[in-house]
Amino acid sequence: MHLRLLPLAASAGLCATFSPLSAYAEFIQDSKASLDLRNFYMNRDFRQTNAPQNKADEWAQGFVLRLESGYTEGLVGFGVDALGELGVKLDSSRDRRGTGLLPYGASQQPVDNYSELGLTAKVRVSKTVLKAGTLQPQLPVAAYNDTRLLPSTYTGELLTSQDIAGLTLNLGRLEKQNLRDSSSNDQMSYAGVDSSHLDLAGGTYAITPQLATTYYYAQMQDIYCQHFIGLVHDLPLAEGINLRSDLRYFDTREQGSHALRGASRVDGGRIDNRFFNGMLSLSMGGHKVGLGYQNLSGDGDFAYPGLDPYSVNLVTINVFTKAQTDAWQARYDYNFAAFGLPGLTFMTRYVDGSHVQTASVRNGREWERDTDLTYTVQSGPLKNVNVRLRNATLRSSNGLTSDIDENRIIVGYSLALW
Repeated sequence: MHLRLLPLAASAGLCATFSPLSAYAEFIQDSKASLDLRNFYMNRDFRQTNAPQNKADEWAQGFVLRLESGYTEGLVGFGVDALGELGVKLDSSRDRRGTGLLPYGASQQPVDNYSELGLTAKVRVSKTVLKAGTLQPQLPVAAYNDTRLLPSTYTGELLTSQDIAGLTLNLGRLEKQNLRDSSSNDQMSYAGVDSSHLDLAGGTYAITPQLATTYYYAQMQDIYCQHFIGLVHDLPLAEGINLRSDLRYFDTREQGSHALRGASRVDGGRIDNRFFNGMLSLSMGGHKVGLGYQNLSGDGDFAYPGLDPYSVNLVTINVFTKAQTDAWQARYDYNFAAFGLPGLTFMTRYVDGSHVQTASVRNGREWERDTDLTYTVQSGPLKNVNVRLRNATLRSSNGLTSDIDENRIIVGYSLALW
């Protein structure tokens, strides 16, 4: 639990305590709680001959409890949220660890269980909300990861305002990060260099119902500063046919003392790059076809906090953000509801990256192929239980990354407690 938040939570509680009893009405009536269950099996087969281990193979059960209060009544409303996470080992061993489902220490032995508890104090004025504590932002310059057993979190402050019609503004500071397979809250960092915090500011404006533009600025103290511009446009072509354009551009530069700049250089490169990526997606009935492209120019790898860059080529295994990486993607989705089978969906994609540079490789290549089959039970006692089968293959030239064949089986269920 984040102890530094207790004074904030206590202040919110005291304000509510000394207000009229009616102030509790919305605080209680608008509260909600849910329990997310995730059973996760993951197998990685390392294909290169010099791999440090032949495979990673683990099975675990995750529990995520979310409690969200409403707000006390009045001009200024107060509330408190809580997030509890528990991961339990079902099967693993020292020689099969490393899938990202379970943490392990110096002994290399995966733990039997791990947990995290976070509190968030929140204050609302009109349509502006300030949250302090455990955060899970999904922003171009900072996003939490939810692709393993338990979702990652940040600790900090985030102000979100929607008082202006069509405009969402965010202003925040992230000071700690809790990774997806960890119980600790660690310093913000990039490439092994710690930072005291990451500041961010920006927002999204819906110019029309079909067109939205986004701008953000982020600065990881003493490591890098970053500008982001994005554009999303939906173009109806005919009845049931739509073309979506999703364009993203980052400009990232080193920032801070010379010592930290030098230490933060990745594979010998400076942080000084421009990163364009985008996707065009054509939807027609149950079909959706997408084509994506990226160009990463300048020096160094693309810099971002946590594990998830805001890129169309953030896929199952790889992220395609090494220095100088050009990449294209072809993707196909099908929703079987159009075929009379609601709840069943299919996705396959292929990403090919080239011109990759590291300290030891020039003009390298890496590619990944993913396939997902997902079904959500539509009725009966198992209604809303979802099953995802995921297969992925990653290959790289010149030893850039591990050659991997991977399979995942994920069974999930979300239960609304009230």
